[in-house]
Amino acid sequence: MADQLKVTLKKSKIGSTMKIRATLIGLGLTKTNKTVVRKDTPEIRGMIRKVAHLVVVEE
Repeated sequence: MADQLKVTLKKSKIGSTMKIRATLIGLGLTKTNKTVVRKDTPEIRGMIRKVAHLVVVEE
């Protein structure tokens, strides 16, 4: 299961820019403390890097 990432939204998106909000929606993170499992691809890694201050990532 090393090819998947578990991403959890830990901080609120209130006060974030529209680009960051769109990135969170793209990841499937719509509510605080919601967890999603995504494939470990360069595209997903880039999205996570963009919102790293709001999420927690587990491999």
